[in-house]
Parts: sequence; C-alpha cells; structure tokens
Amino acid sequence: MKIGIISLGCAKNLVDSELFLGLCQKYNLEITNNINDSDIICVNTCGFIDSAKLESIDTILDLENYHLKGKIVIAMGCLVERYKENLISEIDFVDYYVPIRDYDKFDEIFKEITNSKESHKFSYTSRVISTGSTSAYLRIGDGCDNKCSYCAIPLIRGAYRSRPIEDILNEEKYLASLGIKEITIISQDTSKYGIDLKDVNLSILLDKLALMNLFKTIRVLYLYPDEITDELIDTFVKHDSIVNYFDIPIQHASFKLLKRMNRRGSKETVRELVNKIRSKMSDAIIRTTLIIGFPGETYKDHEELKEFISEIRFERLGAFTYSDEEGTKSYTMDKKVSEKTKNKRYNEIIEIQNEIATAFNKSRVGKVYEVLVESYDENMLMFKTRSIYEAPDDADGYIYVPGDLKTGDYVNVRIISDYEYDLIGELI
Repeated sequence: MKIGIISLGCAKNLVDSELFLGLCQKYNLEITNNINDSDIICVNTCGFIDSAKLESIDTILDLENYHLKGKIVIAMGCLVERYKENLISEIDFVDYYVPIRDYDKFDEIFKEITNSKESHKFSYTSRVISTGSTSAYLRIGDGCDNKCSYCAIPLIRGAYRSRPIEDILNEEKYLASLGIKEITIISQDTSKYGIDLKDVNLSILLDKLALMNLFKTIRVLYLYPDEITDELIDTFVKHDSIVNYFDIPIQHASFKLLKRMNRRGSKETVRELVNKIRSKMSDAIIRTTLIIGFPGETYKDHEELKEFISEIRFERLGAFTYSDEEGTKSYTMDKKVSEKTKNKRYNEIIEIQNEIATAFNKSRVGKVYEVLVESYDENMLMFKTRSIYEAPDDADGYIYVPGDLKTGDYVNVRIISDYEYDLIGELI
C-alpha cells in the first residue's frame, strides 16, 4: 500500500509528520508524493489561527472525492486536537481523526489497515526527513507554559515538556548518519528547554550538541526575550558551529499591550538585549515577530511600535494581524481593532521593514559568504543557497547562484546584486 501526507502549519508540526512517515515505513507502507497514487492520504492539520484553520478544513474537504474512490483518509494534528468532535459531526467521510494526545494509538490504526501483528511507535531515530538532504529540524521539546493571552498553543499542546538530553543527542547522531549538513533547533519556546529537568538548560544542551562536531551549522529558533541569558549568549560566541542568528519574537513595543498579551519584559529590556548581542557578535542577525491590531491597540501604541522597529532595525521581521482564538484570554477582551485598521497598520509596518530589509541586502553586495547549497531552482535556473543569515523556513529568502554546484556542499560566493528579498551571488 502507498501513503501520502499533506503537512500544514509550522516546523514543529512538520516534525510530527516526519515521525508519522517513519512509523509508516515500519508497517511497510510505501511513501509517495503523488496523492493520486496513494491508497492512504493523511492531512496533518494546523489549528493556530483562523487562516490556518480554514486551510486545514479546505484541505480535508478536498479529499472527499479520493475517499469516494476507496482511499483511506486520516486527519491528525492541531486542528483535530482542538475540534475533533466538531470535525466528526461536520466532515464525516474521514476514516480516522487522530488528535495529538492519541499519537501513541497510531499503531492500532496501522495494524488494522495492514493486518500487521507487530506494534510500533513514533521514533525520532527513524523519522523520515522531508526537508531535503541538506537540512533538518531538531525538536527539543513540546508544549508551552507562557500562557500569552492570544495564544492557543497551551490549549493544543499542553504544558512545556523537554526531551531528555540523551534522546536529543541520539537523534543528532541519527541526522548526521543521514548526511544532513545543518540542524535547526526548535520548540514552542526553545529558551525554556530544561525547566522541567534536573541540572539542564539550553546552554548546556547546545554545548553538548556543538561538541559532538557532527554539523557545520547549528541554528536556534524561537527564543523568548527575557530567557536569553548571558550564559546562552556566551555559548553562541563559544562555538563557531552555532550561528549568530537570534530569533526573538517580541510581539509589540507598547508596555500596555505587552501586559494585555501577558508577555514579560518591555521595549527597554529588548533594546538592552539586542545591544548586548550586537556588541558581542558584530555579525549577529536578529529576527522578530509582531502582532498587529491586538485588542486595545491605539494609534499611539502603533506609532510607538513603528518608531521602535525603525530604531532597532531588525534584520528579519515577520508580522501577523491579530486573530481571535476561542479559549484564549484575549478572545473575551474588549476594544477590538477593526480588520480595516489592522490591515492598514500591518501594511505600514511592512513598508518600514521593506526599507530596512532592502538596505540590509544592499549592504551585503560585494561581500563574500560561505553558503550551503540547498537545491536547484528550475524557475530561476540557479541554485538556491543559504548563509548564516538565512533560516531554512523560507522566511528569509535565498542567495541564488549560477554554475555547476552540488547540493549539500558549502561554497564561497560573492554577492553581486540584490533581488527583492533575495540575493544573487557568484561562485569564487
């Protein structure tokens, strides 16, 4: 039997999809990228914000014709975790709805489908890497304890749970054995790693990962601002393989709104942190995320945010308009911002960031970078490559390089021009 999966949502969800595919192989199911060839089709859903929920529902509905042709349809993931009963009553053609809390029961489903007598579980050392042969995510924990007033993640994923350090190190060895060149450390809140373990924190974990000398590049994403300690910054400085790339979602600059969001810290503490990082690492990249139009956001709050991002000049910035999520504290808050105002403010933030990003890219023209060759782009007729300045999640763009290159190699390139959010380089 052949099985295909459609994976939606974030990188953390993608890891679950890869664990699922690893389990499929243990039941001798053939993995295919062609849904038409599949006997079993799985959708790993996202249930984080409205747009993601709609995409997940539409994707499931698109599979009804396949079900009518006799194919088995499975829906798993965050949307199913949040709305399983509603989905069962509204979309009844799906054969199996599997919420996150029941992932251990996948063995029962596959034994039923394949008539297998054996039983298997998810395993990090047999997951199928879907991000190509060069880069992979390494998830070090799940869940979240921060309880930001807008966020449904604690409702979906539960409290923060760190993976045992030995399990993570064993997975690092597994990824290296596959020929992976770069790993990206992820979690809902990566900086909280070890809070539920004894005598372990993110700095200690990163130190151990780097000392294994298995990867040329180790990247860390999703760091909560007030959890970035001097020890953690010094760990970045200590190891060349841990790239000086800091992904620090700040969400806003207004202290009033940060309090309403149940976020710790202030723009002053963020400014101090960014200055500290840049003073210790002249090549540091700071990436952040913002929420636009949170309940109670005034014109003055928005102007304060615009001034702050113009001052700090984050090299990378993503912004999202606020989405009302049932079950969260902000869902019941008053002073909601209209969609029209949210979109207007969003466009103003993006316009500022476009200027910053363009200036940053232009400043790189003529410089030489070591890049990882990721894949060949048939549209650009060039290879897609990334330096330490570009994360592997498509958010930061690429450096496009013509020539005879080999996927997985590290090469030196000189930037010869900027191209919107991307760059063009030449091999040297």
